[in-house]
This record gives sequence, C-alpha cells and structure tokens, in this order.
Amino acid sequence: MTGPSVSSPPESGTDRGHLLTEQANPLSERLDQLPTDELVGLFCANEREPQRALEAAAPALAAAVDAIAARLQAGGRLFYLGAGTSGRLGVLDAAECPPTFCTAPELVQGVLAGGAPALLRSSEGLEDLAAAGRSDLEERGFGPADCLVGIAAGGTTPYVLGALEHAQAIGALAIAMACVPAEQVPMPCSIDIRLLTGPELLAGSTRLKAGTATKMALNLLSTGVMVRLGKVHGNRMVDVAVTNSKLEDRALRILRDLAGLERQRGRELLQQSGGSVKLALLIAATGLDVASAAAHLANHGPSLRQALAACGAQLNGPQ
Repeated sequence: MTGPSVSSPPESGTDRGHLLTEQANPLSERLDQLPTDELVGLFCANEREPQRALEAAAPALAAAVDAIAARLQAGGRLFYLGAGTSGRLGVLDAAECPPTFCTAPELVQGVLAGGAPALLRSSEGLEDLAAAGRSDLEERGFGPADCLVGIAAGGTTPYVLGALEHAQAIGALAIAMACVPAEQVPMPCSIDIRLLTGPELLAGSTRLKAGTATKMALNLLSTGVMVRLGKVHGNRMVDVAVTNSKLEDRALRILRDLAGLERQRGRELLQQSGGSVKLALLIAATGLDVASAAAHLANHGPSLRQALAACGAQLNGPQ
C-alpha cells in the first residue's frame, strides 16, 4: 500500500503505450463493425471488471477509510484532486457529502485542474502543470492535518503527482488512486489504491471502466469515512440534510422506521430539532427536551448509538 516518496512527472511526448489503461483490448478489435446488440452486450460484460478491481483493492481502501476518518476526527479535511474525468469524479463525490451527511462544504473538497470551467468544458492541457497541483492546494489552505486523494487513471498526470509530492512533504496524508499497476507507474503516497480494470474497449478512454471503478472507490471511501464519523445508524443516513421535499420524506421515513413515529409527530420533532434527524431520534428515544438532547449528543456523540447507550435509551425500531 505504500508508494515511494518521490516520483518524477513523465517527459513531454513520452510514449505511454505500455500503460494498462492505454493498451488496446483484443475483445473490441471489431468494435466499429459490431451489430448494436453485440456492442451493448460486450460493454455489459466488460463492465464487470470494475467490481473485480474494487475487490482486489479492498485492503488499501480499508486502510484509506480508517486513516482518513482518523484525520477528520482530529479536525482535518479531505481533498480529492485530479484532472479531466478523474477530477470531475472527485468533485462529484465531494459535492454529494453535504446533502447526504450534512457536512460542512469545506470538509470534503474536490479540486479539479482548471477549476469550475473544466467541469463543463475540456481543459486537459492543464494536467501537465505539476506546480499547479501544489498551488491549487495551497490556495485552499491545505495543511499537515489534511488528507489528499490524488486521482489519475493512468498514474502519470503531473498535476496529481505534484500535489501528492506536496502532501507528503508537509506531512499530510497522501493517498494515490490509479488504474495501472504500481510497477508501471510508482506514485508518491502513503496509501496506494490501484484499480486494475484492464484495457478499455475504446482504447485509452478511461471515462469507461477506469472511470466506473474510480466512482465506485470514491463512493466507498466517502461513505465508509462517514460511517466511521458516526453519521450513519444501521444503514440510515441520520445526518441527512432536510433541504427539499424528497429529503424531508426520507427523514420522516427514517423517524418512522427507527423510532416508530407517525409522520405528523416526526415532522414536529424535525421542526423542533432544526431539521436534525439524529437529534429528533434522540429526543424520541429519551424524552429529553431539545436543548438537553443537543447537549447530550455533543457530549456523547457524534454516533447516535453511543449517545443512546450513554443514557441507557434505545429506539423502538431496528437496532
């Protein structure tokens, strides 16, 4: 899981044809000649590879979840950084943490080469600037307490390598995520996540299997970290942000399923608790008033399970 401390970006014009993500897939040599049903079937069969890649990377992913959670519990933040598809996937996962887990927008951040404009328009040329990775982190106040997941499907992106080297140099947690073997492309990191999905059906198009595996891995990382941070009870997102009618309905169903509350009573408790599902559940289980329940959660949380155990209470629903 541990990578080298130093990695030099590839020289301009370097032949990358040996990389796993750049090789041609023999299964799709006649891709342009296939009937549509066969083309679709080939893609469906090939998309099983990301699951296998994720399973093979499970030890590194588990180590990353625990290491990131420890840093965040101590006041650090999590940064995803990449260029092109890899960077956009990081931005997507970061953007979904506040509504799903009610985190502050600063806690999980996506850093994309080229910034916001690159979300909608290709700016892949910016990935060749190694110094830009470092400067983009510095602009956000990235420090030794923080975590960086540097995402590069082919592992050679100077923008990502420069950021990882900076993270290591200042004592931050540096995690590399790539879809090529470490022996092909070493990356500077403390935890090395390799998602080996093999050659793409469209040679070199890493938005396909490599992108799918990356999205799956980021889903796992952020969800696993939030579980460790006490933002989940059972399999329910008890820190969900109640910001629209869909999420209010979800919150009310959580209150019904875990605490046996009818919708009207659940809505009343949500209003009293300022939209906090976790606080509403604690009130329902303990009978405490809002201020007392909030103080209890602050002292014995953030895990609802820990807070309930501290006062000898339990929910009426599944435990």
